[in-house]
Amino acid sequence: MNLDKKVKEILEYSLDNPISNEDAFYLMKAKERDINAIIATADIVREKVAGNVVTFIENWNINFTNICTGTCGFCSFKKNEKDEDSFFLSPEEVAIIGKKAYNNGAKELCIQGGLHKDIDLFFLEDIVKAVKKECPDVHLHSFSPMEIYYNCKQAELTLEEGLKILKKAGLGTITGTAAEILNDDVRKIICPTKLKTKEWIEVVTTAHEVGLKSTATIMYGHIDTYENRIEHLDTIRKIQYETGGITEFIPLSFVHPKTPIFKKGKSNPGTTGTEDLKIYAISRLMFHDAIKNIQTSWVKLGFKFAQIGLISGCNDLGGTLGEENISKSAGASHGVRTEIKTLEHMVKNIGRTPALRDTLYENINLL
Repeated sequence: MNLDKKVKEILEYSLDNPISNEDAFYLMKAKERDINAIIATADIVREKVAGNVVTFIENWNINFTNICTGTCGFCSFKKNEKDEDSFFLSPEEVAIIGKKAYNNGAKELCIQGGLHKDIDLFFLEDIVKAVKKECPDVHLHSFSPMEIYYNCKQAELTLEEGLKILKKAGLGTITGTAAEILNDDVRKIICPTKLKTKEWIEVVTTAHEVGLKSTATIMYGHIDTYENRIEHLDTIRKIQYETGGITEFIPLSFVHPKTPIFKKGKSNPGTTGTEDLKIYAISRLMFHDAIKNIQTSWVKLGFKFAQIGLISGCNDLGGTLGEENISKSAGASHGVRTEIKTLEHMVKNIGRTPALRDTLYENINLL
C-alpha cells in the first residue's frame, strides 16, 4: 500500500506510543487510503489495549425536566416553563421511573435535566436519595458538569461540598457531557452561557478528587476545526494523566437537523463518515491505555456505522438505553432503545466477543 511517508512514520510510532498533538493533526488531514491505514492501526492498538471483547451495559435515561435557562445553539431539547410540552418531575416521580427501569433489567440510570431556575444541588440530592431508596443496587451515572456547576452555585456551595453531598447520597459517577468542544472561542458561539473550559475541567477533576469517576465526551461537527478537536483530546488526556478518573471516552457527532445553530445557518450539517472514523481512530492513538475504553454511539450513528466504529479503535457500544430524548429532539433517527441481542449480533458479526459490563468496567460478563 502506497502511503504518505509521514503518515506511515506516525502510524509505525503509534503502535507502541501515544502520538503528539502535531502528529494527530496531520492524521486528521489524511485522505484516501491513508485513512484506511489510520483506522487499521487504531484497531491494532485497540486490540493491544482492550483486547477483543466489546462491552455494553443495560441502562436507562431519565430526564427530570426540559425547562432550561441555557442558550445552547445545538440543543433542541430545551423548553421554556410556559411551553405546552415542557415538563418537570419531582424526585419521587423520577424514583418511580427508575424503579421500573431497574425491575426491567437496568443496572445503570443516567439522570439529567435542564438548568431550572428554581432548583439547586439539594434538589439533585433529593433525586439521588429517592432513587436509591427504591432501588439501592442501581448505579447512578448522573448529572453533567454543567448541572453540577450550576446547581452548586444555586445552593451557594463549593464544587467540593456539592459533589461530596451527592456522593454521600448515593451518586456513583458523573457524566462527562457538557464538554462539547473545550475551547472558549468555540463555546462563545455554540453555548455562550455554559461553563467555560476551565470550569468544566474543575468540575471533573474535583469529582475525581472526592472519589467520583466520570466519563469524557467530545461533541464535534458544528463550527469546530481539526485544531479544536485535537486540543480537546489533549485536554482530556492531560486530565487522565493527572487523575486517572475517566472510565471511558465517548465521541458524539453533532446531530444538526432541528438545532437552532443549524437553522440559522451558523453551523455545518454534522459530520461525514470519515470524520467520525478519524475521531475514533485518532483518539485511540492519542490515548493508548491512558483511557482504555472508547465508545461508539449507535444512537448518533445508527447500528451499521457504529459497527464500523468497532473496527476503528472502539471497544464499547454504550448501552441499551431508554428514553434518550436529547439526541431525538435534535433530529437523530436511530431510535432511543435497543435490545441486548441486537448489540450482541453486531459484535459477533465482526468476530469479537460481546460482554455485559457495569459502569466502572469492573464486572464484565461474556455473552
